[in-house]
Amino acid sequence: MNWLIKNGNILAENGEFIKRDVRVEGTKIAEIGEDLKANGEKVLDAEGQLVVPGLIDLHVHLREPGGEHKETIQTGTLAAAAGGFTTIAAMPNTRPVPDTVENLTNLNRRIEETAHIRVLPYASITIREAGKELTDFSSLKETGAFAFTDDGVGIQQAGMMYEAMKQAAAIGAAVVAHCEDNSLIYGGSVHDGKFAAEHNIPGIPSICESVHIARDVLIAEAAGCHYHVCHISTEGSVRTVRDAKKAGIRVTAEVTPHHLLLCDEDIPGADTNFKMNPPLRSRKDQQALIDGLLDGTIDFIATDHAPHTAEEKAAGMQTAPFGIVGLETAFPLLYTHLVKKGLITLQQLVDWMTVKPAQAFGLPYGTLEAGATADITVIDLQAEKEIDPETFYSKGKNTPFAGWKCSGWPTATISEGKLVWQEGKVQV
Repeated sequence: MNWLIKNGNILAENGEFIKRDVRVEGTKIAEIGEDLKANGEKVLDAEGQLVVPGLIDLHVHLREPGGEHKETIQTGTLAAAAGGFTTIAAMPNTRPVPDTVENLTNLNRRIEETAHIRVLPYASITIREAGKELTDFSSLKETGAFAFTDDGVGIQQAGMMYEAMKQAAAIGAAVVAHCEDNSLIYGGSVHDGKFAAEHNIPGIPSICESVHIARDVLIAEAAGCHYHVCHISTEGSVRTVRDAKKAGIRVTAEVTPHHLLLCDEDIPGADTNFKMNPPLRSRKDQQALIDGLLDGTIDFIATDHAPHTAEEKAAGMQTAPFGIVGLETAFPLLYTHLVKKGLITLQQLVDWMTVKPAQAFGLPYGTLEAGATADITVIDLQAEKEIDPETFYSKGKNTPFAGWKCSGWPTATISEGKLVWQEGKVQV
């Protein structure tokens, strides 16, 4: 089906709104202009709403296979579509892990059968993410691996990371790292800061993350590899990435909405919806992340969408699993609490959620122009409502943002020319 999106506002280069229509033919944007006339297309009236490229999230956990009680490819991609996302990259900490051609082929088949939007699958760096034996990067890339990561587990041995980066560099692939030195975790479940001290809970120090990044940027330089830092969270980590970029090392980094909007002082008692890894850091770290985005040290925003069941999260602060969901709330949260408060511009937010992640990994998505893939999101910047986890399409309801009032909600999501979600209704 072809579409004509009428009366929407798109962002001009100067950040101003300009009223334009967008014609979609098949999987491509055919034309963007004023007062376009319908020629048999179905019309989607976006009167007064923002029309942007489909959002991109390069760090999500879909849990399938092996964790379908938490999330599935079907429910996770529907949640993504409701959040305005048309491209997501799925982490490999599943069971089985996509560490062989067979496992990745089976995953690709399941994505093809059940995904509502585009899913780019990561393959693991090591067999079973155990950190002991490298996977076959070349064959996995040929099978469709987007990049390579053992997300959820830091690669502990420098020699293992060096060999992985050399293998990745040889085939033009990126190594994506969860940065955590296990010897510096100390059994912690929150940041080693005010909340940990007040509640007598073991804390995870900031250097647990930053020392791994410092090690890895030097390894990446030696290997000639694109190295990407997952969910950066500390001031020291930002400084290390900034210095590495100045030195010409090919490093990119992402930050999550929750690390931009919260710090450990915001945790309201033993609420495990505020438990994630990396943990919420200090207020000083939080400001450093915003500064890192603004000066280009941090390249883009990713949610680290990590669904868990209510029963799992009820286990208590020290034993409940790390992670929160984020796909359905990312844009309204950031628009309301960063853009509307004047900390960033709307253009910057859109870029960090579309073109910037695409550029970092050389993806042909994230733009709104004639000839581009028809990945399009329509957002009502005026609509305001409270975040209600019970309305989530995701199986996971584990969010620290329940009850927050936000504006800037997606109202329609088109993926490769297909309307996959509109105003709360699944399109089939």
